[in-house]
Amino acid sequence: MKTALFYGTTTGNTGDIADKVKAEWDISDIDLFDVADATLSSASHYDLLIFAIPTWDYGEVQEDWLDVWEEVDQLNFAGKQAAFIGLGDQYGYPEWFVDAMGMLHDKIVTKGAEIVGHWPIDGYEFEESKALTQDKKHFIGLALDEDWQREQTAERLTGWLDQVKLELGLF
Repeated sequence: MKTALFYGTTTGNTGDIADKVKAEWDISDIDLFDVADATLSSASHYDLLIFAIPTWDYGEVQEDWLDVWEEVDQLNFAGKQAAFIGLGDQYGYPEWFVDAMGMLHDKIVTKGAEIVGHWPIDGYEFEESKALTQDKKHFIGLALDEDWQREQTAERLTGWLDQVKLELGLF
């Protein structure tokens, strides 16, 4: 399965997570694309697309993602599987926790992608999020809080990657 991970990073946290995913993804090679330097059109060459996006301030999209935000609307993700990783601050911005992940998810879904990797909300403290599934018991992807729960990142990331592989029938 050809896999690509697209990410944007300002402080380096999302880039670090992308590197960790690459190190732990033992099914096949995974190509990393920093959206500050790459276009999303290369997504057409991959079967599985992982999107990693941080949320800034009051539910805002990170600046590198903003630069390619409209490009998403021009792409066709039919026949692709997609998974999401969102970074946010659940205590500093509890009303907007990982909102950017939810906003990107909504754009990708309308372009035909099949989504994998919903993640339970257990263990998080927040008020609202645009990244919740309809049942409001899961995020649409992996939610990470590098500000307040960094010590849980490794376990969450490994568990989520195993879950995604299982959902894809890769083991």
